[in-house]
Amino acid sequence: MAGTVGQALTMTADIPAPTPGAAFRAAYEQAMALWPVPVERLDLPSEFGSTRVTVCGPADGPPLVLLHGGGTTSAVWYALAPVLARTHRVHAVDQMGGPGLSAHTGRPLRRPEDLLDWLEGVFRGLGLTSAALLGHSYGGWLALSYAVQAPRDRVSQLVLLDPTQCFAGFRPSYLLRALPLFLRPGERSTRRFLEWETRGAPPAPELVRLMGLGAVDFRSAKVVTGPRPDLTRAAGAAVPTQVLLAGHSRTHDPRRVAARAERTLAGVRIATLAGATHHSLPYADADELGREVLGFLHTGLPGGTG
Repeated sequence: MAGTVGQALTMTADIPAPTPGAAFRAAYEQAMALWPVPVERLDLPSEFGSTRVTVCGPADGPPLVLLHGGGTTSAVWYALAPVLARTHRVHAVDQMGGPGLSAHTGRPLRRPEDLLDWLEGVFRGLGLTSAALLGHSYGGWLALSYAVQAPRDRVSQLVLLDPTQCFAGFRPSYLLRALPLFLRPGERSTRRFLEWETRGAPPAPELVRLMGLGAVDFRSAKVVTGPRPDLTRAAGAAVPTQVLLAGHSRTHDPRRVAARAERTLAGVRIATLAGATHHSLPYADADELGREVLGFLHTGLPGGTG
């Protein structure tokens, strides 16, 4: 699950990389069928294996890379990606080593540095010398970590959706509620957890089933994580950043996240979506979220305004 206790673990070399079963693959296709726009599917080879990327939007649109939260897949963007694809070329990535159709068959992922090398390879595989980067939850930690250490100008703009482990820690109640996901992984525990965190507004049933199957098939996967990104590094400090918080997030205290983000990121734009929860943020009100994101991204385009 996005931003859960799995972030306290790291992948070890002696555990074989998990692979999805037929039921997961079928559920993945059903979840991807929720996308209401034409998509192109890419499988990018690298030293780590093959990375699945779902692409949509105008071919000549400014590039935007999406990183989903832990325990989910790129299918979670079914509501937001079509909104962003009105103006941008959207690249939704299945993160390596977790649930999804990225096949981790090569170099091990042991440290955050390995994960950042993988993401740099994704940029190269997509032919992107520069792109906007958007991450949700654990994907926000990965996006901010990459922006801090990537070559200058690789990340043109950065959008963080209720990011975890970037500015504040988890609420103990959230970690306690997440335990059944690891003790009894499956659709039932996934649904119960999401219903609690989203206050009764979980994602589409296809997404819940996919996440439940992913929790089983990828049970042996260990999430690679590390310390909070070093925001004193010059490269990260220079990236225009937007932080969008879920006002009803049960993952962490959004007020603490906002306060520390404002203290540590010069010129950061912070907004709180009052009715959103952590796990519902990518899909609950995609039009409102899309307007916030596109309004920020537009400031970096030729002729854009602040």
